[in-house]
Amino acid sequence: MTSIVVGLCSLLIVLVTAIGGLTQAFVAHSTAQNAADLGALAAADAVRGLATGDPCEVAKDVAGRNGATVRDCRASTSEQSAFVEVEVDIPGPLPKVREKAVAGR
Repeated sequence: MTSIVVGLCSLLIVLVTAIGGLTQAFVAHSTAQNAADLGALAAADAVRGLATGDPCEVAKDVAGRNGATVRDCRASTSEQSAFVEVEVDIPGPLPKVREKAVAGR
């Protein structure tokens, strides 16, 4: 009987740990997507002259304030658009989450 209880407790701990890891991944994905969207919108505003500063620097600032790091940023004055790719680190063994966004097209 004791070994059954220990086994069930171990199984419960494994399940709770797995659910916690998945929850962290979902939160990181949402954070990355929001930061990419906001960074791309801010960069597009800078391209159009609605905000001051270099578009990619503006995107880095906005993404950083939203918990992400910019991996790639491209702004086009001829197309009046911006492309931003960000990543968010997940604590633990899971890989970083990357998201992309385009604004202004």
